[in-house]
Amino acid sequence: MGPGPASRTPAVGLGLTAALDLLGFDCRRSDGDTAADAETRLRAAAAEGPVLVGPLEMGLLWQEPGSGTAVGADHYVLVVEVDTDVVVFHDPHGHPWATLPMSDFLAAWRAEEISYVERPFVLRSRFIRTRDVTPAQAVRASLPRALRLLEACESGAAGMSPASLGGGAALERLADLVAQGLDEGIRGVMARFSVRAGARRLSDAAVCLAGLGCAGPAEVLTRQARILGALQLPLITEDDAALEAGLRRLAPTYAELREALAKELAAERELRPAGTPARA
Repeated sequence: MGPGPASRTPAVGLGLTAALDLLGFDCRRSDGDTAADAETRLRAAAAEGPVLVGPLEMGLLWQEPGSGTAVGADHYVLVVEVDTDVVVFHDPHGHPWATLPMSDFLAAWRAEEISYVERPFVLRSRFIRTRDVTPAQAVRASLPRALRLLEACESGAAGMSPASLGGGAALERLADLVAQGLDEGIRGVMARFSVRAGARRLSDAAVCLAGLGCAGPAEVLTRQARILGALQLPLITEDDAALEAGLRRLAPTYAELREALAKELAAERELRPAGTPARA
């Protein structure tokens, strides 16, 4: 829900696995050490259907303006075809039917600058629906996991790296970095991606939860989205006093979201007869 309140760990791929399960899908996952092996697997998988590829190094996806340098930013794309030595894919960052030469695609796919990658060249293919699940059912079923993640951000549990910060603590630390003089590389990533993507995700989450009748969490998420979205201008204009203040205003809202979500789930448990599944 939002811009990843915790630092990434090798367990990040579990989010995709959990999401597919919540949506009622299974798939085949593979990875490999060599580019040659990765190309062979990609060609074979793309001949059968869409292939979810990632993490890739976003800075090396040449269809994106200003790219060309690895920055350690992870990304995922949907490969729809391999045409001779050209990879055709849909990039959710706003580039449908994008193309890259195979050699460039493999360089991005190696993901050498992404710290949590243990084995490169991960792909998922052969998506099969195992059960019928509505979007509302999937979102509602995800809420206990979302609460556990929010709790882990505060406690440092659930497999988080010992060096990781999450939730309000991470935002306070980022605000401290702004006060000390924000690194231009971090500023660039925040301006190009993190703020607008995070604000959009928070807004989307608010709409989803409001649609389920979860008014309390939806209100917090909407407030978070507005605070985060308003930081785009200070980032661009380098008004670091306003940027720092906004981050510190956002920090305590993660505890508020955790409390609102816990209250929502507790109320649902009280209303639901014993032995019945969660409502959609």
